[in-house]
Amino acid sequence: MLRIAVCDDMDTQRKQTTALLTHYLQSRPDLYGQVETFSSGGALLAQTEARGGFDLYILDILMPELSGIETGRRLRALGNGGEIIYLTQSNDFAADSYDVHAFFYLLKPVDRAKFFQILDGAVETLQRRRNCATVVQTPEGPRRILLDHIRYVERVGRCMRYDCTDGVVVSQTIRIPFREMAAPLLAHRRFFLCGASFVLNFQHVTGVNGQAALLDNGQTVTLPRTAASDFKKAWGNYWLEKDGLP
Repeated sequence: MLRIAVCDDMDTQRKQTTALLTHYLQSRPDLYGQVETFSSGGALLAQTEARGGFDLYILDILMPELSGIETGRRLRALGNGGEIIYLTQSNDFAADSYDVHAFFYLLKPVDRAKFFQILDGAVETLQRRRNCATVVQTPEGPRRILLDHIRYVERVGRCMRYDCTDGVVVSQTIRIPFREMAAPLLAHRRFFLCGASFVLNFQHVTGVNGQAALLDNGQTVTLPRTAASDFKKAWGNYWLEKDGLP
């Protein structure tokens, strides 16, 4: 099921966007979705913290108290990887939308055909990501982990430690080099090898400051001096070139 959140402080706009989404879901019989509406960023964030995030967020930008951009930043800080589509009447915030890795930035009034095309792209990306996972052999048995959930992987002793949005997974003792064990992750553009025994997921990096990578949970990871410049360049390129590929 596709969970969609619509957040707009204007009642008329919320109803219009919800109506478009209802028509979209009706025109895609193979896609089952549920739409929830919110009149403020604060209400959306409270719901997300209490009951978990949504797959897709349709956010207005110009809202009192918390703007759509700030709401998006806080969603990312909660570790939420749902796709964000911004609806706005102004081009002034297009650059800011990159800060929260928005899927698209669409001007109002919303063109139905264009909106449906963007939704198709977002849904395709979400479905592809849901199927991207790795299996880790742990002392308790095999564990399937969605790539989206992995913030980073590091070698601790003779094990692989996976720091994820929903907890930590530790592998069995590894008997081959770390890089060889991490090869299934490094086959995806989102992962970057930092030094000899640390892999970071670009999707959970919100910024790079010198040798420090800032993660969406507030954590800071110190990058090796020799890797910091290449990491920052690769991270920037990933988001500039991101087209929905894993």
